[in-house]
Amino acid sequence: MKEAMLYEKLHDDKVKCHLCNHFCTISPGKRGICAVRENREGILYSLVYGKIIARHIDPIEKKPLFHFYPGSMSYSIATVGCNFRCLHCQNYEISQYPKEYPDIPGEEMTPEQVVREAELTGCKSISYTYTEPTIFFEFAYDCARLAHEKGIKNVFVSNGYTSPEAIRLIAPYLDANNIDLKGDDNFYKKISGARLRPVLDTIRLMKELGVWVEVTTLIIPTYNDSEDFLRWVAEFIKSIDPAMPWHVTQFYPTYKLTDQPRTPIKTLRMARDTGLNVGLKYVYEGNVPGEGGENTYCYLCGELLIERFGFSLTTIRMNGSKCPRCGAQIDGIGMP
Repeated sequence: MKEAMLYEKLHDDKVKCHLCNHFCTISPGKRGICAVRENREGILYSLVYGKIIARHIDPIEKKPLFHFYPGSMSYSIATVGCNFRCLHCQNYEISQYPKEYPDIPGEEMTPEQVVREAELTGCKSISYTYTEPTIFFEFAYDCARLAHEKGIKNVFVSNGYTSPEAIRLIAPYLDANNIDLKGDDNFYKKISGARLRPVLDTIRLMKELGVWVEVTTLIIPTYNDSEDFLRWVAEFIKSIDPAMPWHVTQFYPTYKLTDQPRTPIKTLRMARDTGLNVGLKYVYEGNVPGEGGENTYCYLCGELLIERFGFSLTTIRMNGSKCPRCGAQIDGIGMP
């Protein structure tokens, strides 16, 4: 347990949390929406500092990040908790755990241990992932600062609900962020218990502050699969940077959202084509290995540059981050 960052004290021992865009006002003895920040006698505490519920070595492509040191490995950690209540969460056993049970499970680790393990395993980066990294911000922040000193990159895999204050605090140490853009405002309210606007603002601000951003949209049949919505997403991304990669990924029924089948591949193909037609340079189909939509192509001449199967790179045809055919510079960080 550690005193939280980014909160203010109010009257009657209440506190207001400034960590995410819920801006919870929390009474004594109560927790915020994330269920892992608790007011104890007028002091807000993080209940998950150093309590790691999951840690793995993952390909960076699993995040998914396709234009950030492709082919590298990332030391990935999470705690329990989340500030969303997505009905289709694939990691609901840990993201929603503290909402169901009062205890906070996890293996005790220090930032020094996390960074040391990343070093020993040869990982290029540390990813704060599986659950929303914003809710274990204090621990992620301490790890990120130490990793930054060691030359290890830092990655968020996020729902984009981080407050502007928290974004500005972490940005100097954050190298990349894959942010979900899940649906329209009605989708966010109905499916995730949140709002759309803060997510859009987060994508813009992260980009402005120099963080490499890729966007993911999980396409759920009848919920967010209309061509109009997908075109709107593509146009929004283009308005920030047409070189910002967009991942359109296949949904499969899980948790409390089991009323729809897996996303048809033809829908993913339509989404990808829509993004490219709008003017995005890089659009990828996710969760459908071997279909070809995972590959990186030159945005100018169409040359196949990186061929993927799932999370593995099978072929790389690049020349110093450039297309070997036409010489176009391919956007990204640490491109081969």
